Amino acid sequence: MFAFLLTLLIIDALILSVVVLLQAGQGGGLASLGGGGTASVLGGRQATTLLTKATWWTGGIFMALSLVLGLVSTSSQGDLTDVQRTLQQQAAPADLPTAPIGGAPVTTPPPAGGGAEAPAEGAPQ
Repeated sequence: MFAFLLTLLIIDALILSVVVLLQAGQGGGLASLGGGGTASVLGGRQATTLLTKATWWTGGIFMALSLVLGLVSTSSQGDLTDVQRTLQQQAAPADLPTAPIGGAPVTTPPPAGGGAEAPAEGAPQ
């Protein structure tokens, strides 16, 4: 379902881009901000064309699909990909010793034989 919604979002984004690029500019750009009323800045009231309606519809669909995809992706956090599982296994090895919660140092009791300790493996004698 996620892949289907993502595909719809991409198609809608492409259509929205084409529709916006096909529209005629308002004229003036940033130069119109130098003075005048709101009609000159915002372009005044214009006739609603097919491209204007298509822009509003595709923009609304884009925003709705983005919201749905955000909700779907957060609800499926329990499903891990193979890469995420591998990274979690590498990040938390099980053979590391852990310190106690109270912060007291961990001490090991002396060997039961009471004799001299055997040298570590590979240590010079």
